[in-house]
Amino acid sequence: MIYLDYAATTPLDPEVRAGMEQALENHGNPSSVHAFGRKARQLLEEGRERLAEALGCRPRELILTSGGSEADALALYGVALARGRGHLVSTQVEHSAVLLALRNLERLGFAVTLLAPDRYGLIYPEQVAEALRSDTLLVSLMTVNNELGTLYPVRAVAELCRARGVLFHTDAVQAFGTVPCRVEELGADLISIAAHKFYGPKGAGALYVRKGVELFPLVPGKQEQGYRGGTENLPAVYGMGLAAEKAVAVLPQESKRLLGLRERLEGHLLALPGVELNGHPTLRSPKHVNITAKGADGEGLLLNLDLLGVAASAGSACSSGSLEPSHVLLAIGRSREEAKASVRFSLGRFTTEAEVDQAARAFAEALRRSRDDGWRATEAAEGPGWR
Repeated sequence: MIYLDYAATTPLDPEVRAGMEQALENHGNPSSVHAFGRKARQLLEEGRERLAEALGCRPRELILTSGGSEADALALYGVALARGRGHLVSTQVEHSAVLLALRNLERLGFAVTLLAPDRYGLIYPEQVAEALRSDTLLVSLMTVNNELGTLYPVRAVAELCRARGVLFHTDAVQAFGTVPCRVEELGADLISIAAHKFYGPKGAGALYVRKGVELFPLVPGKQEQGYRGGTENLPAVYGMGLAAEKAVAVLPQESKRLLGLRERLEGHLLALPGVELNGHPTLRSPKHVNITAKGADGEGLLLNLDLLGVAASAGSACSSGSLEPSHVLLAIGRSREEAKASVRFSLGRFTTEAEVDQAARAFAEALRRSRDDGWRATEAAEGPGWR
């Protein structure tokens, strides 16, 4: 199998796996005062410090979480519930973790504005400025779109929000390890990340919280400065620190390599009839290639790709056995049929040129099969001569 779904999750780096073994061997609770607990605390804080160094922040500005979704929830609920009432601004193309949290906050009486993207999925600082109100508490804008790979003007929006006295959160889950994401580069007050997106273990993430920002804790407890109770996942946190350290170290050369692979894959795919690119042509993550194959059956396309040995994902999410259109693709103007006929390829550290070429050939065959299946299904339903 050729794995081209790095945007969904990345393989655990072998070096990270090896480094996690010492944390797995220590069964102490980091909150215990005996020798086992002190050793566990030492490893936990070492992992936190490595992550802080990679992000360019102080270790105490990091709240350890179970992943990106929890980090997003803590940022949104935490700010809103600490204030009690007010207005939040986000976009129609955010990850569902953000959108569902905002929907719940609306039910609690908060006002929410969701900005519409352009056809490339872009959001502009001017849109944010127009949406701000006197009671706006928080703006949440992702750093990189998880489906399209489109890059957002996070720094400009952060400066705008700071000038207006509004907190700014960015979901950098899809960005960290792929594009520069140090705190001073993003300028955000709150930043969400998840280890399994940068070759670390699943079940670990973090929320950067700028000193002085007040949050309401979602899980009360004594751990994580009172913001997130519960015994920390020591092996995963230690692995996250190792993975972050390596991701930042290899970023310059890896980003250049991925961009070359992305352009190679795009060249193959866009040469096929009826295949169009989704997302911005240049302001895009080096690992994302999202395409729409007009006239294809999306579910059949993915199934055939899998049978041909290529793992990719839909431009829409599978729910209850049916392919539901992606809210992101609908927001940028794709029809329901086009959204269902879309595929996201995402490249990573272990992707090779040979795999890209083979995946492109497999896609061409899967596309042929999918279109043939669609024609046969329509002919069966409408009778011969429907064309």
